[in-house]
Amino acid sequence: MENQNTENPDTIQEEPDLTSRMVEVLSENNLGSFTSPAKLYPHQWLWDSAFIAIGLRHIDAERAAEEVASLIRGQWANGMIPNMIFNDGASYKFERDSWRSWLSPFAPDSVATSGITQPPMIADAVVKIAEKLPKTHRQEFYRFMYEPLVEYHEWIYNERDPHNEGLALQIHPYEVGLDNTPPWVHQLYEHSRPWWIALIERLHLQKVVNFLRRDTRRINPGQRISSLEALLLWDVVRRLRRKKYDIEKILHRSDFCTQDITFNSILVRNNTQLQHIAKEIRRKLPDELLAKIKHSEEAIEKLYDQPSGQYYSRDFITHKLILEPSIGTFMPLYAGSITKERAGELVKLMKDHKKYWLHHPIPSVPLDSTFFDSDRYWQGPSWVNTNWLIIDGLERYGFDTEAKELRTRTIAMVDKQGSYEYFDPIDGRGLGAENFAWTAALTIDLLQK
Repeated sequence: MENQNTENPDTIQEEPDLTSRMVEVLSENNLGSFTSPAKLYPHQWLWDSAFIAIGLRHIDAERAAEEVASLIRGQWANGMIPNMIFNDGASYKFERDSWRSWLSPFAPDSVATSGITQPPMIADAVVKIAEKLPKTHRQEFYRFMYEPLVEYHEWIYNERDPHNEGLALQIHPYEVGLDNTPPWVHQLYEHSRPWWIALIERLHLQKVVNFLRRDTRRINPGQRISSLEALLLWDVVRRLRRKKYDIEKILHRSDFCTQDITFNSILVRNNTQLQHIAKEIRRKLPDELLAKIKHSEEAIEKLYDQPSGQYYSRDFITHKLILEPSIGTFMPLYAGSITKERAGELVKLMKDHKKYWLHHPIPSVPLDSTFFDSDRYWQGPSWVNTNWLIIDGLERYGFDTEAKELRTRTIAMVDKQGSYEYFDPIDGRGLGAENFAWTAALTIDLLQK
């Protein structure tokens, strides 16, 4: 499905047909109580399910509610909701064993999960789904999700904000969802390069590693995380596993942890939605959590760099900003806690044709970045989910013209190419996994506007 069509991206051909095509993708990936991202990804992911449910609510609100509710089965006793709940099929034993969540006393007994979390998108999904439910079901859904969400947000602050800075730290790039985004790759190469990975690089054995990877057997390796980066990511999992996912042990001897701008922006917005849920069912959030929520709204400004006028992720240990530009700089728009003036600065940067406003915006890193590769995962391609987050923020800040243009270009990109995982921001080619669920779901949501 490698259509090279580069016609005017503002032209959408047949919206009803596009919706039906996207519904078909969701149906194909439906595994019962949850939806897998694609055939390449047979498990359940936290923010994938949240994004999928946001689109699915327009087709079947009850099934969308089930989608996010099924995430609770993987919640740990300490409140964490993991980024992955593994499919229990026999063929996936190796992946479950790679994480060994059962090493932690907090992990659930009934399912195998990863040992880390992901951007906390659930509360926003819950509110949006509830808008489509009958009032009686809405209240029931809110009540079912309320306590698990409170425990999850409390866990984020209790475990991931040990110095009460208002910013949550992340211990693995997978927790951000943007796996090989430049700020994290910078940290990995600087702090986390064991001798055996350096040896593989020196002996040029990357092709051997590629052969062993499931994703590069199905998809062009040039569109995936490089083998060296994949090894670095796996090595971090190995070390977390060795410490049984105990955050005190992890932080005691940690080479790096990052306070990521994308994760924290999503946290701020979902804190707001959690407060909405509490109000709807006449519950009061714990005072300590409310104080931390307020602190987070203000703390986003700690990630702002005045000279460049951009937001960046920060090294948790040194408190130095990681000055690698990425799409993360726009995520405070979604957070909704920055000033209208700051939001305007971000919009101006977004519309820069030499950086982000390419023919098929918005690339995951700017065109002038040394990392930019239009084909490679989070180092250049445009993604529908990050576009959706930005559109959501633009609309709430009143940048309706910019939101409409980005929405139109995003829909047209999917219409021409199909429901791909990500897209070349220059020529619009579909890249990565085909029939990708959150692309389909969020396209359905964008079409509703």
